[in-house]
Amino acid sequence: MDAADASWWRHAVVYQVYPRSFADGNGDGIGDLPGLLSRVGYLHELGVDAVWLSPFYPSALADGGYDVDDYRDVDPRLGTLDDFDALVQALHHAGMRVVVDIVPNHSSDRHAWFVEALASPRGSRARDRYIFRDGLGAGGSLPPADWTSLFGGPAWEPVGDGQWYFHLFAREQPDFNWDNREVRDDFLTTLRFWSDRGVDGFRIDVAHGLAKHLGDELPDQATLDELPREGGHPLWDRDEVHEIYAEWRTVFDSYVPPRTAVAEAWVERSRRPRYASPEGLGQAFNFDLLEADFDGQAFRRIVEDNLELAALSGSSSTWVLSNHDVVRHATRYGLPVPDDPEEKRGGAWLLAGGPETELDRERGVRRARAATLFVLGLPGSTYLYQGEELGLHEVADIPADRRQDPSFFRSGGAEIGRDGCRVPLPWESTGASFGFGGGPSHLPQPSWFAPVSVAAQRHDPASTLSLYRAALRLRRELRAGEELEWTSEAAGDVVSFLRPGGWEVVTNFGGASAPLPPGEVLVASAPLGDGVLPGETTVWLRR
Repeated sequence: MDAADASWWRHAVVYQVYPRSFADGNGDGIGDLPGLLSRVGYLHELGVDAVWLSPFYPSALADGGYDVDDYRDVDPRLGTLDDFDALVQALHHAGMRVVVDIVPNHSSDRHAWFVEALASPRGSRARDRYIFRDGLGAGGSLPPADWTSLFGGPAWEPVGDGQWYFHLFAREQPDFNWDNREVRDDFLTTLRFWSDRGVDGFRIDVAHGLAKHLGDELPDQATLDELPREGGHPLWDRDEVHEIYAEWRTVFDSYVPPRTAVAEAWVERSRRPRYASPEGLGQAFNFDLLEADFDGQAFRRIVEDNLELAALSGSSSTWVLSNHDVVRHATRYGLPVPDDPEEKRGGAWLLAGGPETELDRERGVRRARAATLFVLGLPGSTYLYQGEELGLHEVADIPADRRQDPSFFRSGGAEIGRDGCRVPLPWESTGASFGFGGGPSHLPQPSWFAPVSVAAQRHDPASTLSLYRAALRLRRELRAGEELEWTSEAAGDVVSFLRPGGWEVVTNFGGASAPLPPGEVLVASAPLGDGVLPGETTVWLRR
């Protein structure tokens, strides 16, 4: 790792760790930092450039750690600040950078500031750090508006004195008031705190939601839903949010090399480049492939569009197929595509029939391997989610009393939630938690984890784990710049492109075989026939 390389993030492969489900070092059923430290060698062998840690802060886990009690500490169940420092040192020693999640839209309701706000009167300095409004009706007994939270249920919560607080997500996650200077300064302190401890970059949760302008008269939910999101929406993607990130950029650039950041910003296409600009966060997630069907022309259009956006921002694109918020792509690709786009995005389609009756597991993994090899060949950075290198499917069969996602409970089970992609990893093929820890894990693991564990795949050259290792090693050897030249026709199932140095990526998205182009085979997502590229297969060739 070149400590002075300021552009490492432009082409990095970043591996997302959901700490509570990665490795359990003390056997209490919850993943922790010592457990992760024990697996640094695994990540080094995998060949990733950086590790992104989802929240590890003190939390009641009302939303899987995204309800933060203290932004400058480690949850005691996950370790200590000394454990964090040891982990950063070990990852750096192994040549990997460290990215941590920052959750600036809201805190936990157990945060010291919010506890103080509830104990303080209306109009107080403590309440001004959050979004409090007087209720309607007699004594403020009715909410200020009929708004619905993203996790279901009302978005306004009463505090007993006629006032209500706003929460975009769970009631345990009150939204900050980012017009408050104290809030802004405290997050600058948090960014410096982790940067001083050696953190190389930050993933910014709900980056498009910080700046809000509610005004004196609140629209009803139906009107709110119809308002355009192009800079003036009361809640989303307001132009003023970039004033916040300009201050953050000053902090990032005060370090050598500058600290990096990537925005989780679900915004209109034309709005994304500003988040990724050098004056702002520097990079923004592209979730378009994550939402796409396994379709060659859709993939090509998305690649063309996002390379154009990256050029506009001066950044590099980010490619994502799975993360902690969505159904794993091996499962998405193995299920019938629902007619309702909302079902496809939300993952509720797993409830209809269930994976055991409708999921083609083999096809899903075959397509996932092909899609991953396609993505790893693209210019820009790639974000991998823990367990996808094992070809893991979604775990859909989780009893209601074992689920943890607030969206499941607040919707009365109508939304299946995100627990299925957060089930702890299988390291061994046997044991109470398949090597995750000493006893049962905090989310139940299925029996089908045994044949896809790390131990089962480690020495199998045909395994998905071996494919990821081979592809990541080759990617590092073949690394090129931003250039990409399409070598296939604009229509058809076979999509191919050439990278500098004569490295070609060819994917057959169709079900039938196609002719294999000439060249030396470097790696393939499935066995190749003599001069044949099978359906749903990607190959890297050297011309």
